Amino acid sequence: MSENEKEPIVEQEIPLDINSDENVAGTSHLNDEMTNEDENAKLQAEVGEWKDKYMRLLAEFDNFKKRSYKEKAELIQTAGKEVIMSMVEVLDDSERAEKQMATATDINAIKEGTQLVFNKLRHTLQQKGLKAFESKGEEFDVEKHEAVTEIPAVGMEGKVVDELEKGYMLNEKLIRHAKVVVGKSSDN
Repeated sequence: MSENEKEPIVEQEIPLDINSDENVAGTSHLNDEMTNEDENAKLQAEVGEWKDKYMRLLAEFDNFKKRSYKEKAELIQTAGKEVIMSMVEVLDDSERAEKQMATATDINAIKEGTQLVFNKLRHTLQQKGLKAFESKGEEFDVEKHEAVTEIPAVGMEGKVVDELEKGYMLNEKLIRHAKVVVGKSSDN
């Protein structure tokens, strides 16, 4: 070969098992594969860790359910207490009115006292969120009304002609349907 001719550059493959760690002799630590026993031990430890987390989470959830149930039961027991306490005042007024009726001779005074008790009862229930709704003359609505019967009524077809029992809402939620008489066309 002449000087002008250069030797072709041959790419040499670099062995993959070369050790790049200067502190370890040879390539042994790079080629060591994990043994199945080591891998199984690692997986068993991971499974144990996940199982422990699951058991703790399950116990925490169970405690949460028990605590929630207990709080709900206490709330239910004491929820009515406030209403009952306010009704006791109306009961006291009713008992006083009953005593007065036994000895009173003035019928107007009895009517007036009874009306005061009824007004106090209505006011107390309204304060607790109870509200009666009007049905007479309204369109019949199965969500609010319970039809007891239908009667022929000209011009009132499909409307409430009469209200037998009032319907009530408690905090804008229906608690009792109004029992009503519904008008129908006379040609049926």
